[in-house]
Amino acid sequence: MSTGKKNTYLITGGTGSFGTNMLNYLLKKNNFLEIRILSRDEKKQEDLRLTLNDERIKFYIGDVRDKKSIEDVFKNVNFVFHAAALKQVPTCEFHPLEALKTNVLGTENVIDCSIDNKINTMVLLSTDKAVYPINSMGMTKALAEKILVSKSKNSDTILCATRYGNVMGSRGSVIPLFIKQIKNNLPITVTDYNMTRFMMSLEESISLVNEAFSKGEKGDIFVKKSPSVTLKTLIKALQDIFNSKSKVKVIGTRHGEKLYETLVSREELYHAKESKKYFCIKADNRSINYDKYFSEGTKKVSSLQDYNSHCAHQLTQEETRKILMKMDFVKKELI
Repeated sequence: MSTGKKNTYLITGGTGSFGTNMLNYLLKKNNFLEIRILSRDEKKQEDLRLTLNDERIKFYIGDVRDKKSIEDVFKNVNFVFHAAALKQVPTCEFHPLEALKTNVLGTENVIDCSIDNKINTMVLLSTDKAVYPINSMGMTKALAEKILVSKSKNSDTILCATRYGNVMGSRGSVIPLFIKQIKNNLPITVTDYNMTRFMMSLEESISLVNEAFSKGEKGDIFVKKSPSVTLKTLIKALQDIFNSKSKVKVIGTRHGEKLYETLVSREELYHAKESKKYFCIKADNRSINYDKYFSEGTKKVSSLQDYNSHCAHQLTQEETRKILMKMDFVKKELI
């Protein structure tokens, strides 16, 4: 992410799980001129300001839905990490227009402000739910990606994105909920034992962003290869860690939930670049005049399947246990 000089960074949604983790990463690197935190949450901003007590961290109250409220924040910024979003699937299902305003129109505002201010690189935080979306959150994130790719074609600013699966310990994620239920001797509420989800640590989410910042080209979408786990295996691993015999209560699939998630579609795999740890989905930069690209003969159809949490490496209970025991938020609960 560094270009040899001290840069100014902007993190939208900077008081959320991803934003604060990115902030802590940049603070450890200690090679920046300024970090700007943009969010709507005055209380969290004040808590961060008092905790950090660092004059290089600047806090801005604004809403990505309202372009006027965020325009000035982008001046003289080099890199933007766009994490502001409505992320809870059931909430977005009940309030789809609110999800549209934040995740789609808000993203367009951030992109336009980045372009207007000649930002070097803007990275959008997206989600596996944007692939073959069935819920409002996924649909709005898919549209946000489409807007980014579309605007990247005629922009001097590098606009790219990262797609995540579940990030362990992030706000609203299931592992802290299960731990809370176990420690309070409550039934563990599970939607479907066979449901699979990708597993990624907060540190791995930062490495994915770094990959995008350092290697991203216009319209690229970066995906980290991650293992997955069934909810049944996850629960058994947590019961083992906390020596718990808590009962499990199956409550059924919630609004808008899938049995498994997909990080890269079959269609995207066809033209994605693959490395040992990542997929990079390249933008389709053909014009609308398809006849220029037509040639006689039939194009060979790829035999690749999509990259989803059912076909990814499935963690065993012991593998899951080892991963969880590395997480600071799990260690704290064991004290």
